[in-house]
Amino acid sequence: MWSGRQGRLRPVGCAVEELRCRWREREAALRKARREQQLISKRLLRDDALEETEGGCVAMTLGEAEIQQFLGLAQRGTEEKEREKALVSLRRGLQHPETQQAFILLEGSMRTLVGLLTSNQALLQLEAARCLHELSHSEQSAVAEACLPATSYLLTYLSGHSSDFIELCLYTLGNLIVESEAVRRQLLPQGIVPSLAACIQSPHLTVLEALGYALSQLLQAKEAPEAIIPSPSAGSSVLGSTLPQHILQLLQPGPKLNLGVAVEFAWCLHYIICSQVNNALLISHGCLSTLGLLLLDMAGAVQRTDARLELLACPVLRCLSNLLTEAAVEIVGGANQLEDERVAAALFILLQFFLQKQPSLLPEGLWLLNNLTANSPSFCTSLLSMDLIEPLLQLLPVSNVVSVLVLTVLCNVAEKGPAYCQRLWPGPLLPCLIGTLAFSDTEVVGHSLELLQLLFLYQPETAEAFLQQSGLQVLERHQEAAQLQDRVHALQKTALHR
Repeated sequence: MWSGRQGRLRPVGCAVEELRCRWREREAALRKARREQQLISKRLLRDDALEETEGGCVAMTLGEAEIQQFLGLAQRGTEEKEREKALVSLRRGLQHPETQQAFILLEGSMRTLVGLLTSNQALLQLEAARCLHELSHSEQSAVAEACLPATSYLLTYLSGHSSDFIELCLYTLGNLIVESEAVRRQLLPQGIVPSLAACIQSPHLTVLEALGYALSQLLQAKEAPEAIIPSPSAGSSVLGSTLPQHILQLLQPGPKLNLGVAVEFAWCLHYIICSQVNNALLISHGCLSTLGLLLLDMAGAVQRTDARLELLACPVLRCLSNLLTEAAVEIVGGANQLEDERVAAALFILLQFFLQKQPSLLPEGLWLLNNLTANSPSFCTSLLSMDLIEPLLQLLPVSNVVSVLVLTVLCNVAEKGPAYCQRLWPGPLLPCLIGTLAFSDTEVVGHSLELLQLLFLYQPETAEAFLQQSGLQVLERHQEAAQLQDRVHALQKTALHR
């Protein structure tokens, strides 16, 4: 369409191919951004009722002597209540970073705490686990590494009978996993993946939510694509376990779907997909179909006031978007797992919901719409037949990021050829595009120019209307912009020599 050096018009076929190349480059960058993982975080499991029972007093920083005293009482006290009380005092002290640092520097302290963790007295064992949980929440990696002697026991207890104790162990492991590579190196040969795979069959929702958290922490590790996720042939890997199938079952819409659990496992699925280790396997397991049904379910639930619906939307949209970029989608027939019209309708319901309640999620929905329309004439046809172009145009004023994505989707439709451009015209599209040319953002203006060029080439009446609506005068303001000059000149020539 235009040459970077000469700014000459080219034949339509070359022009469209150049646009496609440009879009592919941009989409590669956007896909990379869409794969950006959640900020790493830790979770602290504290029982408010328990805090109140203990008097609700402010926890005091403990020195070395006090730590030794409480550990000694917990280990050798004459009464169980006295021993338990000593561990409670230690746990409250470990809420302070200074106490945590003093604890790990005190010789034998962790050995004593692990001994109490393996006690045959349930209350002492629980309090020792709570002390470890406080340590796991530390922001100092040295504290996490000091907990290494306890990890094998935490894994063993995942097969226990107390759901509360299993939940505590899972959150503790999740906190330790994210903090230190040394912890992950130790946990992998100890069998953390098989242990988590066994846990996922728990009937307790609190355990499943904690499991989702711990697994998502593990999947975010930088070594995950090479050492944790790999192919089904690796028995101790995530893809070699039953975890993927169970994750998809937990994401199946229906009365058993729990939003808290679904949010955690949707992020797990997102990290697996982003690793690009073997997305064909996920697609063959019906991943696209499950996510598509979940999208429909979310669209039907937008009237609910549960804020977690918004939390679920982000990973689900990202999972679908990234899967649709895979060549494997075509190979295993994954695209057929999504019904164009139902998905289009659901996505637009969600976009309207985001516009009113959570505008920050609009780019996520539009990125999915971009990937759905990029290589699917049938999906573009659905947008046109369902009159969804005008609702799409209504999103243009939201932000520059949203404008760029809306225009990209419209370019995907127009690029399909004359028949599609004929259905885009007449209507509100041209006035909206002339309006976007008044934007100061060069990326928005650049996308508008590309869309106008396609419309002029495939639907010449658009160029005539553009001239009648003073389009050339609007273009003049961008003639001096270095990034836009060539495209402006090319569009002017197309409009004047149609």
